[in-house]
Amino acid sequence: MLHNVVIVGGGTAGWMTATYLKEAFGERISVTVVESARVPTIGVGEATFSTVRHFFDYLGLAEKDWMPACNATYKLGIRFENWREPGHVFYHPFERLPKVHGFTMADWWLKLGGEQFDRDCLVIPALCDAQRAPKYLDGQLFERALHDGGGRPRRSTMAEQDTQFPYAYHFDAARLAGFLAGVGTRRGVHRVLDDVLEVRQDERGWISHLVTREHGEISGDLFVDCTGFRGLLINKAMQVPFQSYQEYLPNNRAVALRVPTDMAESRMRPCTTATAQDSGWIWTIPLTDRIGTGYVYAEDFCSPEEAEKTLREFVGPESADAEANHIGMRIGRNETSWVRNCVAIGLSSGFVEPLESTGIFFIQYGVEQLVKHFPDESWRPELTAGYNRAIARCLDGVRDFLVVHYRCAARADTAYWKATKERPLPDGLAERLESWSVRLPDETSVYPYYHGFEPYSYNVMLLGLGGHLPRRSLPALDYIDDAAARAELVRVRVQAASLVDALPSQHDYLKSAF
Repeated sequence: MLHNVVIVGGGTAGWMTATYLKEAFGERISVTVVESARVPTIGVGEATFSTVRHFFDYLGLAEKDWMPACNATYKLGIRFENWREPGHVFYHPFERLPKVHGFTMADWWLKLGGEQFDRDCLVIPALCDAQRAPKYLDGQLFERALHDGGGRPRRSTMAEQDTQFPYAYHFDAARLAGFLAGVGTRRGVHRVLDDVLEVRQDERGWISHLVTREHGEISGDLFVDCTGFRGLLINKAMQVPFQSYQEYLPNNRAVALRVPTDMAESRMRPCTTATAQDSGWIWTIPLTDRIGTGYVYAEDFCSPEEAEKTLREFVGPESADAEANHIGMRIGRNETSWVRNCVAIGLSSGFVEPLESTGIFFIQYGVEQLVKHFPDESWRPELTAGYNRAIARCLDGVRDFLVVHYRCAARADTAYWKATKERPLPDGLAERLESWSVRLPDETSVYPYYHGFEPYSYNVMLLGLGGHLPRRSLPALDYIDDAAARAELVRVRVQAASLVDALPSQHDYLKSAF
C-alpha cells in the first residue's frame, strides 16, 4: 500500500488537498504538508461554485464552524455589468431553467418575449437585486426540498449533486487556508514549515525525496504539487510541458485590492459582480469585513499602472490606503497533471482566469479525482491515464465556456473587445456556435465532458451577452399551445416577489446566524 503522501505548498490548494485526503483515508495514509513561510499565497477574496458545499460536508464542517472564521458570505450567482453595453446588467445564477412541454423557458422566452430574460424566467436575480439571503432566519433554505448544504454535514461528492444547489460562498482565501491548516493538523496531518531547496529523483525519474532548508530530507511515496503557478514539482522537476490557452483567452494579468469597508446591508450583495472594462473586467466580492476586488486584464491592451489606476478609480476613495497586489496569471494547463509519482493540484495543474469562479472548483475536482484514482504500490497506468483525462477535459471545457463569454459579448467598443471577436476558437466551438444560432444549447450540443457547467449556463450567458442570439425562436413552438408557458412566466414573477418579501437580507441573516 501507499502510505506517505507529501504535499508541497500550503495555501488553499495544499490544505484543501491535505484535509480531504486525510478524511478519505484516515490513518491508512500519512499526509505531510511542506509549506514555506517565505512564499506568500495570492490570498484574494475567493468566489466559488455551488459544488463547494460537498467539500465542507465531506469534512463534516457545518457553516457555523467555518464561515465566521473566513469572513464568508453567500453567493447566489454572478452579476454581469456592461458586458452587452454600458448600463446593462444580467445574472448567471445557480438555478436551472423551468421546462414547459419539454422546452426550457429560454426557448419559450425567445418565442413570447419579455422585459429581460433572466428576471422573467428565473427567481434568483430578484433575490440578488434585493440583497436577500438564501435562507430564512430559522435556517431553512428557500428551496425547502433541498439539503441545506451546511446544517447537516454528510460525506458527499460532486458526483452526487444531481440538482442545482442554489448557492455557493465568498470567503477570504488566506483565512480559509489557515482554518483548514488547523483542522488538518488536529486530524493528523503533519505540517512542516520550511523551504524546499531541491527535488531529488531516482534513476527512473520518480521523486524520491525533498531536500529542505531546516528539516533535511523528506521522503514520500506520492508527491502532490500545490506550489501554484511556479509548478515546482510538476514543471521544474518533472519537466511536464505546459499548454497555454492564451491563443483563445485574452487576459493574463490581474491587480487586486483588499478594501476594508463597513459592510452595511446595502453593500452585501449575495453574488459576485463582474464589471466589464475597456481592457478586461473587475471582480467585486463582498465579505463580512471588506470588499475583495481586482481588475483582470490583458497586458497587450493595458499596463499594470493603467490597470491599478482604473481599479482604484472604480473603487473610489476607500481604495486610497489599500495595497495593490499585482498578479501574473499562467493561463492554460499542463499536458498531464499526473506523471509518475507526482500529481499537480490547483494553479500548478491549470488555471483559466477568475471569470466564473473556477479556481476552488479545480482544486476540489482535482482532489476528488485523486481519491477516485488513488494508486497502490503497483502504480497502474490506467489510473494515472484516467485522472489525466478527467482533469484535461474539465479544464478544456471551462476554457471553451469562457471563450463564449468574450466571443458572444455584444460589447465591441474598444480595441480589446474588438479583438475578442477575432481570436481563434478551440476545436469544435465554431461548430457549436453555429448550431446555437439556430437552437439554444442543450445537453447534446454543449461541451460533452464534465466541466461544471450545464446547458442552462450556456443559455443564460448567450441570452445575457446578446452578441450571438438564435436567429428566431424554434418553429416547433408555433404549433404548441403557449398558455402553460405564459403561466410559468407569471409564476416565476410571483414567486420571486414573494421570496423577496419573506427572506431576510444577507446582512441580517449572517448577523443573526453566526
